[in-house]
Amino acid sequence: MVSSLRLGINIDHVATLRNARGGEHPCPVRAALIAKDAGADGITAHLREDRRHITDRDIERLKTEVGLPLNMEMAMTAEMLGIALRIKPNTACIVPENRRELTTEGGLDAVRYEQELTPFTAKLQDGGIRVSLFIDPDYDQIYAARRVGCRAIEIHTGRYCDLSGESRQKELLRISEAAALAHELGLEVHAGHGLTYENVGPIAAILHIVELNIGHFIIGEAVFIGLKEAITEMRKLMNEHRS
Repeated sequence: MVSSLRLGINIDHVATLRNARGGEHPCPVRAALIAKDAGADGITAHLREDRRHITDRDIERLKTEVGLPLNMEMAMTAEMLGIALRIKPNTACIVPENRRELTTEGGLDAVRYEQELTPFTAKLQDGGIRVSLFIDPDYDQIYAARRVGCRAIEIHTGRYCDLSGESRQKELLRISEAAALAHELGLEVHAGHGLTYENVGPIAAILHIVELNIGHFIIGEAVFIGLKEAITEMRKLMNEHRS
């Protein structure tokens, strides 16, 4: 088990705010630099096919100007493969994508798309990019992730965040057991989606998880208390529950 826990900051919704009006403000790269100053371990950005928030230029600048590992979330398409191989993010996290969704609604079905994922993953990793799959905490999905050759998984925590009481505890156990299996199979385990100050603690306490990727809540809190302060508080809570 790993005692340390990394924090990746997803800055997509800084770009959402910028794009609502056009122009250059607020700048996602500036947000990433503030995150770095606040102690973030990495930056996550989702380059969607419809470019609704992050743009190609944002990805290029995040890679060259920030100085933190870049986790590029992307759909399994030829276009995204070409962009990733050109820009070379540190990690490519393959996610399901539906243009009608407001945000990612669930994990990638690695079992269903195993034949397509295997060569896609190989091309990314041959290009020096570590591959992660964003999947639900399901044993079959974890075994499929291992078979396609990826190095890491990111467990979708959205269902856990939406539940309460005994139902949330059952989902937490499911996540913990999935993380243990992935670790046993040699996969690095990340987690994210919907995490807040209120619910991050039990996820942070799962020792097989080595990285949390958090975005929307932190960007929302930044409106009220500032981005650096919002990140600092999240890091504090993660560390408290990890210890």
